[in-house]
Amino acid sequence: PPDLNRLNLDDPESYQLLARGDTVGVFQMEGSGMRRFLTELKPSNFEDVIAAISLFRPGTLDSGMVEPFIHRKHGKESVEYDHPLLEPALRDTYGVILYQEQVMRAAQALAGYTLEQADILRAAMGKKQKAVMEHERVRFIEGAKHNSVDGALAESIFDKIATFASYGFNRSHAAAYALTSYTTAYLRAHFPHEFMAALMSLDMDDADKSYKNIAALREMRIAILPPDINQSRVKFTVAGDAIRFG
Repeated sequence: PPDLNRLNLDDPESYQLLARGDTVGVFQMEGSGMRRFLTELKPSNFEDVIAAISLFRPGTLDSGMVEPFIHRKHGKESVEYDHPLLEPALRDTYGVILYQEQVMRAAQALAGYTLEQADILRAAMGKKQKAVMEHERVRFIEGAKHNSVDGALAESIFDKIATFASYGFNRSHAAAYALTSYTTAYLRAHFPHEFMAALMSLDMDDADKSYKNIAALREMRIAILPPDINQSRVKFTVAGDAIRFG
């Protein structure tokens, strides 16, 4: 069996499975909307998996962040940065502000914030604290001017950051989810029979989930065998190239 604590995060088959939206049983990626979204995004590296989990949420989907991200990833739109100092913070997300940590890095790079000050800004933006935000706006613009950033540009960047920050996801939280998503995708890509037998066993008390899993097995062209008093175990098991009912 694979050592799940030492998985390579660059397995082509796992990303192909995600890009096809073939994700029944994959953590956080089972819903029909998410599956459709994955076929558009076509994740090809671990950063994309973190981004997928962060992007596919109601506020973010309505914010206008998703289309530019997908278009820029696939080269249909050029990646642009409002200022060259923002590139290190936004390179992994094709110039789109997606994570709370990017708000902090942008404030550090552009306006000379300390990490503590940047965290105050992040919290104020996330909670939409207007009084704190107005105070931070002044500090941000003054700090940016000290870094030779034009005042009007600094104000425009602050407004843009504030808009996206209200939807911004915590990257460290998304990364932990993404690791579980990737691990389940890896297991499904490389051990489909064992993975689906385990999934069927997990969901055996839920009729709706069981129907969905059986439909997935048909798509995967894995036969499902009826119970057999001589062959069946308590739960679903792998039987050659098929899966047998418990």
